[in-house]
Formats: sequence, C-alpha cells, structure tokens
Amino acid sequence: MRMLTSEEVQDRLRPHVGIDAPGLTWLIRTGGEVLSGALGSRDRAGEEPLETDEIFRISSMTKPITAVGALILTADGAITLDDPIETWLPELADRRVLRTPDAELDDTVPAERSATVRDLLTNTLGWGMDFADFSATPFTRRWSELNLGDGPPGPAEQLPAQEWLARAARLPLQYQPGQRWLYNTSSVVLGILIARASGSSLATFLTERIFTPLGMTDTGFWVPPQKQARFGPCYREGDEVYDPPEGQWSAPPVIEGGDGGLVSTVADYARFAKLLQGRGSVDGQRLLPAELVHAMITNRLTEAQLRAGGPDPGSGWGFGLAVLLTAAEEGPGAGSYGWAGGLGSTWSNDPATCRTGVLLTNQMWTSPEPPPLVAAFEALLGRP
Repeated sequence: MRMLTSEEVQDRLRPHVGIDAPGLTWLIRTGGEVLSGALGSRDRAGEEPLETDEIFRISSMTKPITAVGALILTADGAITLDDPIETWLPELADRRVLRTPDAELDDTVPAERSATVRDLLTNTLGWGMDFADFSATPFTRRWSELNLGDGPPGPAEQLPAQEWLARAARLPLQYQPGQRWLYNTSSVVLGILIARASGSSLATFLTERIFTPLGMTDTGFWVPPQKQARFGPCYREGDEVYDPPEGQWSAPPVIEGGDGGLVSTVADYARFAKLLQGRGSVDGQRLLPAELVHAMITNRLTEAQLRAGGPDPGSGWGFGLAVLLTAAEEGPGAGSYGWAGGLGSTWSNDPATCRTGVLLTNQMWTSPEPPPLVAAFEALLGRP
C-alpha cells in the first residue's frame, strides 16, 4: 500500500478550496500512521484560517453513530433487532400502508407486519426519501406540511420527539415494512427509540456509551460557548450563510436528531471510525461485540431491494451506513464502508487497506452528487 504525505494531500485538495468550500479539515489514517491537515478559512472573506480542531456540522454522518447506539442497547439485552418498534413507540402501532406510493392518503391497506429495530437500522421502515424518485406525491406534500423534516438539518426548527411521533402517526407508511430502502426517517425514529429504551436522552446515552469512552470530546448535538471560537458558519452557494456560528447549533436542540444533528471534528470522528475498524474494540476497550460490528458493516439489502433503489449505484447498506459493493475507478475498494453528510462531509473505512479517511467542510452540497472536492479526497484513499 503506497503511503501518502501531508503535502501530497494538501496539494490535491488545495485547488478546491474557495470553490467547493471556503475551508476544510481532513484526516487519513493508514494502519498506525495518521496524517491530518486544514485548508482555507471558516469565513468567506478568508480572515479566519482553519485549524485541524475545527468543529463542523456533520449532518448525516450522525447516522452511523446512532446505529452503534442501537447496537450497544442490543448487546446490553435492552432491545433485540427483531423487536417491533411499537414496543418502545406505541404511537406507531397498527400502521396502514399506501396502496401505491403516489396514492391519496386514504387509499391504504393494512401493514403486513410491524416494523422492527432491524428495519430502522437498514432504512426499511417504510417512510423516507426515495432516491429513485423525488417527484411530489400527496404523502410528501402532507409530510412537509406537518413539518416532519424534508430538508437539510435544522435542530432549532424541529419538533419535540413526542409531537413528531404524534404527527407522523397520522400518516400511512409509503411502503410495507422491509420492502424498500428509503432515506433518513428511519434514523429519526431510531434516535427516539434509543432514548425511550435507554431511559435517558439520546445525547446522554451517546455521550456515556460512545463519546466519553472513545475520547470524542468535541462531538455532541450543540456547541457550548467555550468552543464557539472553533465553530464557524456553514455556507450554501456563494456568500449565502445556511447557519451562522450563533445559529441552530448554539443551544441544546428540542430534538436530538439521530439522523443528522451532531457536530464533530476530524480527530473525534476518526476515533469512531477506529471503533468499527477494530470490530468494536479500541485500544483494548471493547464497546460492542465483534459480531454486531460485522453485521453493521456488511450489506443487509437484498437484490430486490437494491434493484428498487439503494443509497448509491454500486453500494448496499448495512446498519446506518453504506457498503461499497463495486469498486469505483478511483477511491476505496469493494467492501469499504462509510457515509457522507449533506452539510459538507464524508468518511470511509477500507478494511483491505486499514485506511480511514475523514473530510469535513463548511459548505453544504447543492445536490445528491458530491462536489469534485470529495472525488479528489476519495482518490487519495484508493487502493494501489
């Protein structure tokens, strides 16, 4: 495996700074060697250079962490993968299902079975974004009207968990449980279920069982005042600010979003990645049984589910993350796993090379297709 240098990584990423993002931090670990760096600034004016300990909104890179939280509860015996979710979320019992995804909301059939914890982990609950078809339907319009979440993360704009469940319970499922991979909503529900099953808040549970044991001191659902100096704005295109430093992550949220609510640093997220790389153990400390980690980082979708529409071409889905089934021309190989965040972040582990890559930026993506910066970074992670 060819070893990289910090200068090589910086040189490959530098042309994208100011175009794909005002600033970024990155970390690449190969075996025991760790390289890390920062480029650009936290502001468009270029007056505040970034350091490697910058805190970013990691959005959907929250999902794998939430999945690990659920698997810890499974290892504890507090839940099982095949528990019906109404065991913990009775509001979602006795579901009806749309006869077809574009049907009117009263054109439904009974659910053939209950959704399970496993369905939440594999994004097959029956609710969520359909990556194969983004056209509006009576369901998606009503979902938006009820403010149940259909855009980028916005913690201060979200509903409290109890109200979210009450509103969601008014709607049928889009598909039968287990039928289709649909994005995001399963992780929202999983976060609420973890809080119910653990008897604490999602933030408290993740802090006690993941962040503190791993030393992830800068990861959480908001940025306290003493860390604000390391937390800048998140931009849309151009100079438009999506969220300022004193914005939606400057106070504890009304709902701790298991789908996309966390902030973190490259060093912190690399610690989480090392947990999975070590099959549940880091530096002699075991947080999760190896067999559950194996299940998490292995594709769980059937051929029929993949044909209907999975996360990305050539990818399957494990528990809370994508698993690469077909190697790209440049980048990590088949068997690699990880996920990205639409507010400008990406991460992957490659078991074959023992290489981890984490890239965090301060500009949100404008489409499901990542910007050229991501491709440049992933090319650095490729196998020889």
